Amino acid sequence: MAKNASDRYMHYYERWASNQSSRLKAMEDLEKLQSVQLKELSDKQSTPETQLQFTIEAWLQIIECRRVLKWTFAYGYYLPSHEHAKKQFFEYLQGEAEAGLERLHHCAEEELNQFVCNTEDTPKNFSDFRKKLIGLTKVTKTYFENLVKALENDLADVSKSSTNHESLLEKR
Repeated sequence: MAKNASDRYMHYYERWASNQSSRLKAMEDLEKLQSVQLKELSDKQSTPETQLQFTIEAWLQIIECRRVLKWTFAYGYYLPSHEHAKKQFFEYLQGEAEAGLERLHHCAEEELNQFVCNTEDTPKNFSDFRKKLIGLTKVTKTYFENLVKALENDLADVSKSSTNHESLLEKR
């Protein structure tokens, strides 16, 4: 039992620490974007820096999401193991939010870097990238807002859902 408890703690702690580390790295990346890359991108795309704020907003969203995701692992650790439905719902919401965050992070880091480093991209490619990054930022924000609301309500939707399911079964 002690080994299981220790392994369980390490599982949640490592994910907590990993998201903290990713958050700090994202903060460094934002600083680099603001101090160096935004000017380069502005020059290469012939676009004023003020019209490139969507890149900063994406990184700010990434940083906030990493903060929230980090603390979801603390929440998950303290979620009672006998509440299976809540645990499944929590893990689903957390997984969806994390997947959205990873898509956003990849776009803001890898795909943006292609425009900063490459001079051969067309304005249409950059326009498509802009739409994609703005969309991913909004979608990821929504995932995390839903996750936070669910946690603030102690995953109450699970109780409602199972109550509705039970009442449907009783009617049969």
